Amino acid sequence: MILPVVAYGDPILRKIGKEIDQNYPDLSTLIENMWETMENANGVGLAAPQIGKSIRLFVIDATPFADDEDLTKDEKEMLISFRKVFINPIIKSEEGDEWVFEEGCLSIPEIKEDVWRQETIHITYQDEHFNTHEATYNGLAARVFQHEYDHIEGVLFTDKLSSLKKRLIKKKLEGVSKGKIGADYRMRHYNAKRK
Repeated sequence: MILPVVAYGDPILRKIGKEIDQNYPDLSTLIENMWETMENANGVGLAAPQIGKSIRLFVIDATPFADDEDLTKDEKEMLISFRKVFINPIIKSEEGDEWVFEEGCLSIPEIKEDVWRQETIHITYQDEHFNTHEATYNGLAARVFQHEYDHIEGVLFTDKLSSLKKRLIKKKLEGVSKGKIGADYRMRHYNAKRK
């Protein structure tokens, strides 16, 4: 089932997600709905807070990035296989030079900005069967992971912008939160529903 994506301005996007275990109700259905919601919105990642659940869960499918002609063969191969469920993930360390890339977010339609992130991350996480894994990601895979991880920490990509950039997009962000800037997928606007 395609769920509405929570829009910027909803307090749930600012909450730190809670860890879950295999007894979380209807988890497999929730994960299936998240995949369907993300794909319907043409996203590459979707975190549980973006569908109104304050838990430590997100899904990523970075395969669309594999079409980038500037990537090496190894980078493309890694992105093609980068379709995963992450439960209770932890970033153990981040390293490497920071690099910039234009990011967007399904919860903040029509706004894209350059964000600086470190190149390599070392993580642990559980999959949908609650098997524990350790992994190292770099480049675009690391970036998508960091973006979704921020969501379960109550952080949005706009928080990483300079004060000047934040001032420049303030009106657009207000428009998103009030439902004046929408998307071609279902959204849930916090301010709009309180009117």
